[in-house]
Amino acid sequence: MASAASSAVLAFLLFLAGCAAGVSAAAAANETRFRPGEDLRKYKRVQALLRRLNKPALRTIQSPDGDLIDCVAAHLQPAFDHPRLRGQRPLDLPERPRGHRRRPNETADAGIQLWAASGASCPEGSVSVRRTTEEDVLRASSVRRFGRVPTARVRRDSVSGGHEHAVGYVAGDKYYGAKASINVWAPEVSTPSEFSLSQIWVIAGSFGDDLNTIEAGWQVSPQLYGDSSPRFFTYWTSDAYQTTGCYNLLCSGFVQTNSKIAMGAAISPTSGYKGGQFDISLLVWKDPNHGNWWLEFGSGELVGYWPSFLFSHLASHASMVQFGGEVVNTRADGGAHTATQMGSGHFAGEGFGKASYFRNLEVVDGDNSLVPLSGFHVTADHPDCYDIQGGVNTVWGNYFYYGGPGKNVRCT
Repeated sequence: MASAASSAVLAFLLFLAGCAAGVSAAAAANETRFRPGEDLRKYKRVQALLRRLNKPALRTIQSPDGDLIDCVAAHLQPAFDHPRLRGQRPLDLPERPRGHRRRPNETADAGIQLWAASGASCPEGSVSVRRTTEEDVLRASSVRRFGRVPTARVRRDSVSGGHEHAVGYVAGDKYYGAKASINVWAPEVSTPSEFSLSQIWVIAGSFGDDLNTIEAGWQVSPQLYGDSSPRFFTYWTSDAYQTTGCYNLLCSGFVQTNSKIAMGAAISPTSGYKGGQFDISLLVWKDPNHGNWWLEFGSGELVGYWPSFLFSHLASHASMVQFGGEVVNTRADGGAHTATQMGSGHFAGEGFGKASYFRNLEVVDGDNSLVPLSGFHVTADHPDCYDIQGGVNTVWGNYFYYGGPGKNVRCT
């Protein structure tokens, strides 16, 4: 079983390694000459996209970082543009997994998004949505690909890929959810077309065109958000990142039910080296009554759900769960490895207060119960650049430290 699981996670990492192959070429393509006709068409496409994403607001809240958070009537959010959801309203609350409770030894979540730190809030019956700006769209490789990861063919090697990982995983069983507390940092990202993230992956299907994933965590992505702040994010795909799925609410699919959490908004506070440590708890699980995949943030805040019809394989269950970090390495600096950091920017061996961590890792079984991990493995694509060390104890359950600085004397 361990051999099969190792092969499965290697296949997934190799698949993701190809997803950055188009980044550099896309960035170069943006540097085109001024062409009046083409620019007018692009302007019209951008404005049409903004009209589709930015719904009428009942109230707008100005965040200290410049974001605008629109309070949108729940039934008017982008999800309900989907033909299968049009005219509907968000579902009632799901059945939470058994064994789901806040542990008395857990520290407080970072849990506060910057926009809400002043006490501002959206009214009942609305959801909080980060407004998409023209600048956001124009930073993307194309209007069509805005809000999606770059696509590329599956690569057969991870050395020349682009996406690099340090992850823990379980595979070889049927999984109906996953939970973890994720340490929040603000890693440095070297170029706008790169990112650094820490997340949970819920995975099903092969690593060809039918790959299904649900993803949630925090990320620093200058191209997507225009700054270097860690932001709460989600992603989904049902066809290996080709034409389905997107980040956050940037397409029709994920149904938000919460007015206190805005996907894509900055998380505050963040952890400091030898300083205060903050984390967020995330739970993704499949509601046994309706089959939809729900997301919980922090201590009981239901963010919303992915309708089961969005997926093929995940309509039933997941076959793998991953936890960990990922960076994009474009080798933009003369072919040298990127200095984009993962996690805290420090290696796993430095431990608490210095290296980033995941703790209290659990999965949801077929009885809708949270259970400890069985057959848990850790792996790093390039351990001289980013590494990982796992463990188990009575306070943190299954946990690991991970991350690194990227470019260094051993990582070139």
